[in-house]
Amino acid sequence: MSLHERPAHAPVGEAIPHESAALHVTGHALYTDDLGVRLAGLLHAWPVQSPHAHARVTGLDTMPALDVQGVVRVLSAADVPGVNDAGVKGDEPLFPSEVMYHGHPVCWVLGDSEDAARLGAAAVKVTFEPLQSLITVREAIDARAFQGAQSTLRRGDVAVGFAQAAHTFEGEFDIGGQEHFYLETHAALAHVDEAGQVFIHSSTQHPSETQEITAHVLGLPSSAVTVQCLRMGGGFGGKEMQPHGYAAIAALGATLTGRPVRLRLNRTLDLTLTGKRHPFHAVWKAGFDAEGRFTALQVTLTSDGGWSLDLSEPVMARALCHLDNAYFIPHVEAHGRIAHTNKTSQTAFRGFGGPQGMLVVEDILGRVAPLLGLDAHELRARNFYRPGEATPYGQSVRHAERLHDLWAQLLERSDFHTRRAEVAAFNAAHPHRKRGLSVTPVKFGIAFNFTAYNQAGALVHVYKDGSVLINHGGTEMGQGLHTKMIQVAATALGVPLSSVRLAPTRTDKVPNTSATAASSGADLNGGAVKDACDQIRARLSEVAAGTLGVHPDDVRFEAGHVFPIGHPERGMDFAALVHDAYHRRTPLWAAGFYRTPGLHWDRVAMQGEPFKYFSYGASVSEVEVDGFTGAYRVRRADLLHDVGDSLSPLIDLGQVEGGFLQGAGWLTLEELRWDESSGEGRGRLQTRSASTYKLPSFSELPDVFNVALLERATETGVVYGSKAVGEPPLMLAISVREALREACAAFGPGGRSTLLGSPATPEAVYWALDLARTGAEVAADD
Repeated sequence: MSLHERPAHAPVGEAIPHESAALHVTGHALYTDDLGVRLAGLLHAWPVQSPHAHARVTGLDTMPALDVQGVVRVLSAADVPGVNDAGVKGDEPLFPSEVMYHGHPVCWVLGDSEDAARLGAAAVKVTFEPLQSLITVREAIDARAFQGAQSTLRRGDVAVGFAQAAHTFEGEFDIGGQEHFYLETHAALAHVDEAGQVFIHSSTQHPSETQEITAHVLGLPSSAVTVQCLRMGGGFGGKEMQPHGYAAIAALGATLTGRPVRLRLNRTLDLTLTGKRHPFHAVWKAGFDAEGRFTALQVTLTSDGGWSLDLSEPVMARALCHLDNAYFIPHVEAHGRIAHTNKTSQTAFRGFGGPQGMLVVEDILGRVAPLLGLDAHELRARNFYRPGEATPYGQSVRHAERLHDLWAQLLERSDFHTRRAEVAAFNAAHPHRKRGLSVTPVKFGIAFNFTAYNQAGALVHVYKDGSVLINHGGTEMGQGLHTKMIQVAATALGVPLSSVRLAPTRTDKVPNTSATAASSGADLNGGAVKDACDQIRARLSEVAAGTLGVHPDDVRFEAGHVFPIGHPERGMDFAALVHDAYHRRTPLWAAGFYRTPGLHWDRVAMQGEPFKYFSYGASVSEVEVDGFTGAYRVRRADLLHDVGDSLSPLIDLGQVEGGFLQGAGWLTLEELRWDESSGEGRGRLQTRSASTYKLPSFSELPDVFNVALLERATETGVVYGSKAVGEPPLMLAISVREALREACAAFGPGGRSTLLGSPATPEAVYWALDLARTGAEVAADD
């Protein structure tokens, strides 16, 4: 069988619960911080933090901390035997001599208890020389403070495109960031065994990189460090790069003291120290012909990278590659640059820059539709990619017709056109409450921007009793990857799900793994698991062929039964076959490998085929807004999303629902605020708890929530015909924001552009509707 074909009655495609669901709801699921109680002599780490956004460390006196009862040691730069850096760009000193953001740890205190370590940290005396700081993106732009590469994506000639335009528009747009707010904060637990092997339990999406960073901090080869990730209580990209330093601190402490070290950030520390989704600033100019089709788009994107590069460069690359979203734009010139600010180092977050890029073009279309005399949904549909067209970076948009089909299906399922009339009637009858209805599409590329990351490994063991153990390089953060891998293995070997067990992710079992990110976990690790299972199955087929008297190609494996094709009555149990194979000295384990084929990318020219395929989706949202306060609720949402042939429908539906709600949080509720004053608190994160940072919850769910997966959507060349589901659904929430724009516009006369802030908090919605109510002109056709 080819990679995408699945046998009849396969475990893949079954709507089964998450493999740890019962453990989650009963409290038996273990996380990194639960494991420390098993270790004697455990030490706890606590940081000494900077009270300045930017300052030079002029003095560090750690001796007072050692006078605190229970304090064992203070870790500082002088203790690092290897490289004093926790990043991959050489710009993230583990113990800095120059602090770069408010709360930046200067050193770490180890104590017999967390309280002892915290009190010890308070006793450390640090002197600083304050330096000038940059807090906002606009401050950094004015200061020309940029970091990393500045990229340009170009197709055609925008001057020609604007000359061809019947209408041109210009504008600016600020996009807010987002806190990951995973339920489990960053945590690491390290100890050293009798052979000097450093073993780290870490809440990390990238165990191999955690291993590498820890090794170079300790001055050890990677083989001397083992990292295990049992599971994470959420990650969303926030644990792709940023766990490494915390693991290195714990490992350094364990190496120097000979005692196990636990480092777990409480919620305030986690919010203060860790990176967020990148805020963006966009300046744009767009041209349209007389029928409302794009002729040209010119954009400059500036992201807030924070104090170090982290993943800001590939985040910007993906933002540039998703400026088009689902729309063909013949002439494009897009510039990307990364602001250097004195804030936390912003990092990966579900969508990885794609949401910010897509939001820019969706905001443009939402703004200009009334100025063109078109309904927004019609303007969007007119600009859809058609078969045979390519993106600005040169990749053919395969299955573009699927987007058109999906759009038409959703409009029909959601009764969109009838409801538009109902919304108009409601708005005419209610002067102080207005409703809005919007539909938006999603086209999201699947693969890592960095081609080398598109590889995965797996290790599969079949034991003599027929039971199966699988180990792969992906990590489980609640998204159901392990569940899908169990289904893939059971399908490939033709055994029941109950026969398959999954082992924790460890660097000494599958080495050199990529991060579980870019929505590629199931594609990559599923391909590797299937490869390993196929090797074992091929060997077993040879053994079965001799017993059954048929050719190996005519042996079938199904539900633990092995039989000649067409004759299940002549079969044998899988366990019996394995028993025979063992006694014939047949290898019953295999290392599997998968590399995504057909990818190539020139990151300087911003041209190539960086993605294996595109995931498509669309959503219809209806909102109601109060004209006195700007408060709103989502009355109904209809989602239709393309996951190919789902590996695990229950898991995928949950991902679509959760992604949509998280996206709605980013776009409408979650607002990060830093102190921008010139006072002593400058640069301090003000939204540093659940009481000051508004998260979406059950109360933000739409009153009516219809979610469906696109049918008959096989994706060839991907494991069992499936598609990624982690990131793309988040962008379905753009329809909520656009529905809010429609509702705000309904408070005023038609034919005018409505500006709406991001996030569209009730305050932002109020100012938008109030501006609409005054009838002020906010955008004009050039």
